[in-house]
This record gives sequence, structure tokens and C-alpha cells, in this order.
Amino acid sequence: MTPAIFMALSLLVAAAAFVQGAVGIGFALIVAPVFGFVDATYLPVTLLILMLPLNALVAWRERHAIDRQGAGWITAGRFVGTFLGMAVLIALSVRQLEIAVGLLTVLAAGVALLSPPFDPSPPASVGVGLFTGVTETATGIGGPPLALLYQHAPGPILRSTVATCFLVGEVISLGILLIAGRIGQDQMLAALYLIPAVLVGTALSRVVHARVNGPGLRLAVLIFSIVSGAALILKG
Repeated sequence: MTPAIFMALSLLVAAAAFVQGAVGIGFALIVAPVFGFVDATYLPVTLLILMLPLNALVAWRERHAIDRQGAGWITAGRFVGTFLGMAVLIALSVRQLEIAVGLLTVLAAGVALLSPPFDPSPPASVGVGLFTGVTETATGIGGPPLALLYQHAPGPILRSTVATCFLVGEVISLGILLIAGRIGQDQMLAALYLIPAVLVGTALSRVVHARVNGPGLRLAVLIFSIVSGAALILKG
């Protein structure tokens, strides 16, 4: 990673952490396609490691608003989906992973942009958790289904519950990836270098999260994600 690439990635990661800290989604949708351009071997491990402090801080900041029952159902589905996602990751080459991340980014952003709301019932929560387990373990992207589930909940509930589910799910995914020997030194070092940018972006989101224009910012994130995901498909 050259100094210029490191600086560019640091700015991107800080901005993505700010967006997710303020809105509740966006980090993986913004960062994953760019990681795919720079070095697809960073996916999903580096992305998952970077999201650990981000989601821990957001969940703690608004811990009073966590939907604990919904998070429990989502985590149950997430655990099962992790093993399916591991199978997908093992089956894909680096180029296929680039295409998969691009396709998933476009699909997830499009669904989040266009789908009508649905009720966060236990069956829906388990289904979303299962899907998220597959997609996040394989590519690092799992936010839009969770955001859809809570898209009409108050901001604190959406942010805190999604962050809690992400945090638990990321620990599960990283544990399975470690056991499978899929975590390398380069991926961990890249995450270590970029964690300060995550902390800066998350801290800045704390200043504005109660006042930020969530729907407008969410729309901008999703449009950016569709464009960057399409570009990654073409690269792959």
C-alpha cells in the first residue's frame, strides 16, 4: 500500500465511518467496492476488522435504544448464514470475488432504495440475519437488509440495533474465517493502519448524528454504492 493509496483510503474510511455513525448504514457499501479496486484480498477480513470499533462505539452510544429481541432473532439467523458465506468465499477466486462484491453492492443498494417497508417480525428478522451472514462473511457487505428491516424505526433504534447485530456477526464471521485459515497478516496490518480513520469518522458522527438529514444522506450513499459497485463489476 503506497502512501498516496493509504491517505486516500484513510479519508474514505473516515467518511464512511461518519456516514454509518450518523445514519446507521453505509460503511461497507462505500468501502467494499473501493477495496475491490485497490486489492480484493482485503475482502472481507480487513473490512470486518475495521467495522468492529465502529459498531462497538455506535452500539454503546445509543445502547438504551437497542431492540434486544429483534437483535437476538437476527443473530440466530446470522450464525447459520456465516457457514454458508464461508462456503461461498472458499469457492470464489479473487476476480470472481470482485464481481460478487460489485453485484451484491448494486443489488443491495437497489433493494434498499426501492423496496417497500416490512415488519421486523421474528421470521423476517431470522431471514435477514441468515442473508446477512452469507453476504457479510463472503464479501463484507450486509447492511442494507438490516437497514430495510428497521428503515421506519426511529434513528436511535436503527443505528443501535444494526450496530449491535453487526458487531456480534462480525465476531462470529472473523472467528470462522480464522479457524478456516482465511485471515492473513497483510489483511490485519491494513486494518491496523486504517483503524484511526474509523475512530475519527465515528467521533465526528457523534457531533451530528442527532441532527443529520438521514434520508438525504442515505440516498446519496446508496447512489454512490450503485455507481461504485457497477464499476467494480466492469473491472472484474
